[in-house]
Amino acid sequence: MKSTPNPETLQEAIGFFSNPNVAFEFVARLRWPDGIACPHCGATEPSFLSSRRIWKCKGCQRQFSVKVGTIFEDSPIGLDKWLPCLWMLVNCKNGISSYEIARALGVTQKTAWFMAHRVRLAMQTGTFAKMSGDVEVDETFIGGKARFMHNSKRRAKISGTGGKDKAAVMGLLQRHSVKGHSIVKVKAVPNVKRANIGPEVRQSVAEGSQVLHRRPALIR
Repeated sequence: MKSTPNPETLQEAIGFFSNPNVAFEFVARLRWPDGIACPHCGATEPSFLSSRRIWKCKGCQRQFSVKVGTIFEDSPIGLDKWLPCLWMLVNCKNGISSYEIARALGVTQKTAWFMAHRVRLAMQTGTFAKMSGDVEVDETFIGGKARFMHNSKRRAKISGTGGKDKAAVMGLLQRHSVKGHSIVKVKAVPNVKRANIGPEVRQSVAEGSQVLHRRPALIR
């Protein structure tokens, strides 16, 4: 796979990554600097199906794309948007908002926020791969202590559930993943029902991982 120069301005980045072949090769080089390896079994030298831009592993016989097992995998957003977003976050030393990303890339602010959140997480952990291996999942409620509340609210909280008037938060922990350290991801969710917890786990954790939860049915 031949190397290509890196863009130096946002305008260059948008034009550079608008070419599907260039974007594809760029991500492949970032992900596999030492050669393509199957994300399912780790085997090297897979067969490349150029018409579909995917590989087929000679070991486990499974097919995979450059997105499989990464933060890009379950997103319909193309690499022509993901990579300029990545370029902006890496090169803007003073930070950049989701509104600025949205205007530059022609996407909604909600989409820009989603992309920036995932890219920042990847920058923090040092990898674009999803969580894998042994991943613990749990949820809790965060809010003010009852003794600081008005008497009427305190009575309602005591008589209700533990999560009444508090924000629901879920957390994922990948054990000993980066240089012996664990990775933690925390996110606010509308509630701790299966409809919210399950999809978030599937978006954040690679297929085949061991997911540990005190209520297994919640994450299926």
